[in-house]
Amino acid sequence: MPQSNPKHRRIQASKVASRYTVGLAPSLASQVQRYAETTDTSISKAIAALVRVGLENQENRRREFFRRLKENLANDDPAQQDRLVDEFRTLILGR
Repeated sequence: MPQSNPKHRRIQASKVASRYTVGLAPSLASQVQRYAETTDTSISKAIAALVRVGLENQENRRREFFRRLKENLANDDPAQQDRLVDEFRTLILGR
């Protein structure tokens, strides 16, 4: 009887995708469906791609925030600091 390789089994297990059920508002569901049709992929793969892009975007915004914060830490101008706070709020919160 051939021996199974536990290392090989572990690698296979890590490649298994997790499954989730999500509820989307009708307008958002329509947008996802249009995206899936445009990219010629399933709704599930479209949701996964959009989530990945959103998470990457969030990480990029965080990096940009800290890069700009580092650049401006030495600035003592109160008007400039208020402007930067507003810019950072927009950068991080998207508002």
